[in-house]
Order: sequence, then structure tokens, then C-alpha cells
Amino acid sequence: MRLHIFGASGSGTTTLGRALAAELGLTHLDSDDFFWEATDPPYTRRRPTPERQQRLSTAFTSAPDGWSLSGWMGGWGDMFIPQIQAAIFVHLPPRLRLERLQARERQRYGAAIAKGGPLFQTHRDFLTWAAGYDSNTASRNRAEQEAWLAGLPCPVLRLENVGTKAETHRYALKWLHTLSE
Repeated sequence: MRLHIFGASGSGTTTLGRALAAELGLTHLDSDDFFWEATDPPYTRRRPTPERQQRLSTAFTSAPDGWSLSGWMGGWGDMFIPQIQAAIFVHLPPRLRLERLQARERQRYGAAIAKGGPLFQTHRDFLTWAAGYDSNTASRNRAEQEAWLAGLPCPVLRLENVGTKAETHRYALKWLHTLSE
């Protein structure tokens, strides 16, 4: 199985991708690990596109039992579309997504994102960017992902506010099992 799971930041694609990979015996990959160079703080320097593509190609080849790729690779990863056997698009209401992102950022960075902290402005900029997903003002947005989704030649599951993380996982797993029947 070669599975791509994507949606807005904070929608739960990484959590779902990890859970499905563990359940199905797949290698879990996350697009952020290919898109961004390792920096401290993270997510500050983009890796050049050819390097991203080479690294992802190598990771796919190194996963002979299949993979679950969470996160967005549209544009830079279009060359991999023919390898995707199934895709899951995850969407949550903006308010819930932004609450999740704020909680995740607090857990990751603690006081560094508080007013006056060294990452305060970076944190605010990130949340502003993430809030623009549904209004299509962000560099990665719903309209772009919907258009990409419409062109995928594989089965697609749309998960739109299905329920808890556990319920979402069960629903996606059930769908994936129907594909292998």
C-alpha cells in the first residue's frame, strides 16, 4: 500500500498517517521531513526542490512493504502521483484546527512563543498563515488542495470532521480494507 494523507496544518494528517502505518505495517513518512532542512528552531529553511524529490524518492524505494506519507507534497511532489495507490484528504473546521495548532505549538515551544519570547513573532506568523487555509489566502490552501485532489487517479477518501481521532482512524482503516477486498 502506498498512501498519501494530506490536509491543512493541524488537521491531523501526521497523527492519522502514523496510526495507519503502524496498523498496516507501512513505513510512515512526513512531507515536512523532506520539505524543510533540519534547523533550530525547525521549519525555517526550505530544502531545494531537487533535493526534496531525491530524498523522497529514496525513502519510497526504501519502503518495500509500502508507505504512508502524511503532509502536503503538491507542486514539488507531483512526479510521485503515479505511485499513490490511495489518498485521504482530512479537513477540520478552522476553529478546531487552530486550537489544535496553538496547543501543539505551546507543547513544542513553551514560553518561547509567549509575548516577548524569541519565537513569539514566528508563532504569530505561522498561525496567521494557517488561518488562511480555508479562505485561500495562504500559500498552501484548500482550493489548491481540492484541485490537486480532483486530478488524482487513485481512490480518495474525504474525511471532513468525522469525529475523534480514534473514530477517524477506524473509519479510514475500514475504507482502506475495502480497497484490498
